[in-house]
Amino acid sequence: MKKIYLGALTLCAILSTSAQEVVWQKDIKSSTQDFLSQVTTTIDQQYLITGSSIQNDKQQASRSKQNNGYDFHLVKLNQQGNEVWEKYFSGLNHDYLSATVTTQDGGFLLAGTSYSGKGLDKKDDSKGGSDIWLIRINEFGDELWQKTLGSSSDEEARAVIQTTDLGFFVAGNVQNSSKGYGSKDVLITRIDKNGKELSQLILGGKGLDEVEKMIPTKDGGALLGIYSRSFEVRVSGSEKGSGMRDAGSVSNVQNPNPVSRIAKSTDNFGEGDYWIVKLDKNGKVEWEKNFGGKGDDHIRTLALTSNGFIIGGESRSERSGNKTVGLEEGTDLWLISLNERGEEQWQKSYNFKNRDILMGMSVIHSADAQSSKGILLGGYTQAEGRIQTDDETFWMLYLDQNGNEQWRKHVKGESRQKEERLSDLKLNRDGSIVLAGTSAEELGKENWKIVKLGDKQVDQLIEKYDIKIYPNPVSDYAYVEIGFNDFKQADILLYDMSGRQLQSIKTKNNVTKINTQALVQGAYLVTIKTDNNKTANAKLIKK
Repeated sequence: MKKIYLGALTLCAILSTSAQEVVWQKDIKSSTQDFLSQVTTTIDQQYLITGSSIQNDKQQASRSKQNNGYDFHLVKLNQQGNEVWEKYFSGLNHDYLSATVTTQDGGFLLAGTSYSGKGLDKKDDSKGGSDIWLIRINEFGDELWQKTLGSSSDEEARAVIQTTDLGFFVAGNVQNSSKGYGSKDVLITRIDKNGKELSQLILGGKGLDEVEKMIPTKDGGALLGIYSRSFEVRVSGSEKGSGMRDAGSVSNVQNPNPVSRIAKSTDNFGEGDYWIVKLDKNGKVEWEKNFGGKGDDHIRTLALTSNGFIIGGESRSERSGNKTVGLEEGTDLWLISLNERGEEQWQKSYNFKNRDILMGMSVIHSADAQSSKGILLGGYTQAEGRIQTDDETFWMLYLDQNGNEQWRKHVKGESRQKEERLSDLKLNRDGSIVLAGTSAEELGKENWKIVKLGDKQVDQLIEKYDIKIYPNPVSDYAYVEIGFNDFKQADILLYDMSGRQLQSIKTKNNVTKINTQALVQGAYLVTIKTDNNKTANAKLIKK
């Protein structure tokens, strides 16, 4: 079992200790090159760290067959940063976990790329080449179901979201497919909550297209961020109102539902562009946009704002194409704000010197979600030529809602390691920030590094409350969130409207799960009392 170490964090000189507090740091040690893909925040503000690792002999000792390849690797941490559980899901060959989403029941859906056939934890045969391997688990890491998506071509998973009907969109890529348009195309699969395939969509141009990110939209659809090195495909068929061309459908022997094919209808401005595609809740294309200059522009991440979207990545383009901001050095960060129709509102660029790589983005919203108050970016800088002081170090960049820089900070950790690369960044509702990435004591041995920070500059932007209950009304489980940050223990008391106490729960957490299944329909009162004599009340509705 890998050991998790707790340590204090030292910050670089530009990081004001008065503005920032290190809540905790975890280093998950490894003897191999581990890949960290994502940190997922749970409904009750715990953290699932996911990626790919090679297990050592001791970890595999209980298995009748051993696998020397990469496996799905999950570590769940509680609100204090302590390990809750650790899990591996293994096939007989390499399996890489790419994306994770929290489900509305408190569990998770895992999406990864599998080179394994049936064996060990994998229950389905290979479809041919690499496939997309989906595993749905509960909050304890126990498997509920799994599904293998694939064909005779090579598929890879990149992103997954849950839809408003409790199903999922799974985004990935397919290589050299007879149903595609280029050397690599985008594959979108819509499944129900039990893993049944509902539809498939292939998007592509003449060349290479890779989906990098997908986020849910307010209308129940999805926004795709695609790194495109392709050009328009001239096909017969009806012109879509979206501007993309429908090349019809083809049958799929693995799936009785037809596979829809949509050809890219715009040419790139340069070597690589940001290609943004908006899907409706049924997986149909509503619109698509291309953004780029004459050089290589690589999209990395997307975020939802109050009136549209922020798209971001790194750019090697000078002012050209529809890029209106210049290039300073190496690669610059390039952000574009779009409205809900995909029309540009503004674009900005930022530079840390050398090769700047954007890995995570969070938008701070008002309490009523009617306005966006700021944008928090996270990434790392990779050396190109002369090494700068803060290369290969996690950084954060904070912008106002119009993209104007407010501050930037580096986080080095308790000691400087080799190749410290941020994989993901999450902003919590209480204003704290979780950064997750890898650091190497020596090359080829990448440890997972997770840092939770409290930042007073961000905290001032978060609208405060004493108690919050969600979902409300509730049918089974509700979450009670305590807005006070300076308590060590609290009591959560549940009363009926006659004043009779029904439940009493002691907690050390800011968010606590309570069971309301035994309650009859009606209104109840939830009271919190902290150990420093603070109290708050809220009404809970059982439906």
